[in-house]
Amino acid sequence: MLSIRQTELFSEIIKELNYPFGNVFIFNGFLVSEINEAVTFNWEDCGKVIVEDVVAFLETDGKDLVYISNRINSYSVVAADWLKFFKKAYTLKAYCIVSNSKLGGMNYMVEKLFFSKKIKRFNSIFEAISWVRNNMIEIEE
Repeated sequence: MLSIRQTELFSEIIKELNYPFGNVFIFNGFLVSEINEAVTFNWEDCGKVIVEDVVAFLETDGKDLVYISNRINSYSVVAADWLKFFKKAYTLKAYCIVSNSKLGGMNYMVEKLFFSKKIKRFNSIFEAISWVRNNMIEIEE
C-alpha cells in the first residue's frame, strides 16, 4: 500500500500534522491518517489530539469532513473509543478505512459496531478519495 507521500495527491495537502504515533494530512473536505507500526490507537493518546488539532486548524465541528484511515502499517484500534468521540459531540460525514489485508477487514467489522455514522472500506487510497470526491456515492453496507 502507498503512503500519501508517495502519490501525486501529496501536492494537494492543505496541512500536515505530525505526531509520535503517526501523521494526518488535511485536504479540502477530508483528512487522511497514516498511523505508525505497532501503535495502539486510542482516544486519549491519539484520537483526541488529532480531533483538537483539526478542529482548531479548520474551525469546524467535522460534520462536513470525511476521515480516511490509510492503513499502510499494522496497528491496533481501540474500537470502543469511538463512543468517546461521539460523547464529546464530534461528528463526521463519513469514515473510510483503506486496507488490503484480511486483518483490515476484520478490524473494519469491529469498528463498524461502534461507529454510528457512514463507514466504508477500500483497497486503495485512490479508490477512497475518488469516492469522497464523487459525492460519496451510496454506501454499500
